[in-house]
Amino acid sequence: MTVMTSDPAIRRHELAGFLRSRRERISPEQVGLPRGRRRRTPGLRREEVAQLSAVGVTWYTWLEQARPIQVSPQVLDALAGALLLDPTERNHLFALAGQTDPHPETPCPAVTPALRGLLDQLEPVPAAVQNSRYDFLAYNRTFGRLFCDLDALPREERNSIWLAFTNDEFRAAVADLPEVLTSLAGKLRAAMAEHLAEPAWKELLHRLRTASPEFREIWARHDVVEQSDRIKIIRNARVGLLRLEHTNLYLGPTAGPRLAAYVPVDEESRAGVERLQALILAEEDEEDEKEEEYEKAARAAAGRAGEAAASSAGPQDEAALAVA
Repeated sequence: MTVMTSDPAIRRHELAGFLRSRRERISPEQVGLPRGRRRRTPGLRREEVAQLSAVGVTWYTWLEQARPIQVSPQVLDALAGALLLDPTERNHLFALAGQTDPHPETPCPAVTPALRGLLDQLEPVPAAVQNSRYDFLAYNRTFGRLFCDLDALPREERNSIWLAFTNDEFRAAVADLPEVLTSLAGKLRAAMAEHLAEPAWKELLHRLRTASPEFREIWARHDVVEQSDRIKIIRNARVGLLRLEHTNLYLGPTAGPRLAAYVPVDEESRAGVERLQALILAEEDEEDEKEEEYEKAARAAAGRAGEAAASSAGPQDEAALAVA
């Protein structure tokens, strides 16, 4: 949970810095704008954010200058969409502005319908979209059951580092767990260098330190590891051992959301992910059949109740007609 100071001036400056940092990480192409020839500004210009959010340029400039102006939830909602904020960043934006989010379950705008469609098209290859904090923003069905059942977890626990240190099912699926834990902690430290003041990052670090002595021990080494592609060996509980090549495709010009694909490196692994997909589809079909049977039974019960009501009401109706 994001905790904020009560000093309005400090919150305004935090909000200004946060907006500026989010603006500078987005390329014009990500939001459908032309780059142009003379662009010295990293990321978007202020006037481009104002245009995308349907607010005045001067007003938005004042917001980034930490001037004492009021910001409505509707404008914050527009800014969150324009800046492609993920759910944690969106929550932080509203907290800084001292407003209640009217749509707290809004999907991350960085995960567009086209990107969701791409995730589905990649099946049976497991694939997911992650942010730089290692939260899973979206994933396809085979990825959702690759390590553990992600759909069964609360959104705040769908983070690969959190799961690697705290979730028994996820840990059991990682064949080379000690090496992976060291690598993940080092990657988190490297990524966190640009986000030291951000509450969501500090909260994740606090949760990991509190929940996992193993994480505390590894974190104290101060190792730093760069992001890289590698072969992952996964013991899937349903289909056995899988050898998958982990490849990252970044969705912007700077480190941020990325599409991570787990491509089988041999025929045995390809057959394994195909079996995993088939099992998931069979489960979905079974659930659909159960839902249809339940709806049929509910309709039949409602029909019988209606007939019974009509039958019991019949003599009363006839008596009422006779009196009339």
